[in-house]
Amino acid sequence: MQGKVITIYGGSGFLGRYITQELAELGAIIRVGVRYPEEAAFLKPMGSVAQITPIAFNITSPETIDPLAKDADILINCVGILSESKNAHFNDIHHKGAEYIALAAQKQNVERLIHISALGANLNSPSIYAQSKAKGEAAIVKIFPDATILRPSVVFGSEDQFFNRFAKMAQLSPFIPLIGGGKTKFQPIYVNDIAHFIAACLSKDETKGQIFELGGPKIYTFKELMIQMLHDINRENKFIPIPFSVAKFLSYILQFFPGKPLTPDQVDLLKSDNICSGTLPGLSALNIRPTPLEIITPAYLSRYRPGGRYIRKK
Repeated sequence: MQGKVITIYGGSGFLGRYITQELAELGAIIRVGVRYPEEAAFLKPMGSVAQITPIAFNITSPETIDPLAKDADILINCVGILSESKNAHFNDIHHKGAEYIALAAQKQNVERLIHISALGANLNSPSIYAQSKAKGEAAIVKIFPDATILRPSVVFGSEDQFFNRFAKMAQLSPFIPLIGGGKTKFQPIYVNDIAHFIAACLSKDETKGQIFELGGPKIYTFKELMIQMLHDINRENKFIPIPFSVAKFLSYILQFFPGKPLTPDQVDLLKSDNICSGTLPGLSALNIRPTPLEIITPAYLSRYRPGGRYIRKK
């Protein structure tokens, strides 16, 4: 990677910042496409002087995407949203945005394109999120067949929006809702493992044109993940099973609450397991050993313990 020019669209987000740091340590010159460059200044110390440069762009605007691809060797698309808003829609971000980046890669004749999709990407899914991810993959492959597509399960790490979200909920409420009884299965993957995998991908030409499913070493039900989370934060909240039908009804109201605690599309997404199929290669294909969540989550979730992170666990 020494001296390679890499553009990371969405590089200041949760996953993007880890990819930025990983590739900077390998000597790459990195352009980070972000909405607000001044808010991405925290990325600069991850590299040497002028090695990492945040640059403004809009994923829905090809006019801002193309300049970041000019003279780049590698493009990485990390842009994604978990819920829609007035100015951000799944198809605009995951489908059309991915298409614009693929067109920029084609136009600039870049060496590699890495696209971050998601497990569960499926045109036939009831979830618009999953449909939009599948459409994005299809657009990428049609325009830039050598693109490498990564489909991670739930990603965990100190800034994640999964464990942190439910740990904060556990602080505020004595109850944890289990939508669909908490039986949906997940295969959480550590954010650093994905960053290491991308670096490995870029060093091997045989990963061009491949799709990889990325999951951790163990499959859990949603309830099992919540049990682990409560253990980490030293709390004993009660579980409340909520049928999908009731959750769907509640989501039509909760989607308008600050932070969108639950949307109808998320309920649809939870009806399907989020685990690797076993039919596509994964971390082991590049000799990356997945990190168990049990050795990572206790450290960053400790701040949610009663009394704070420095209180000894029972």
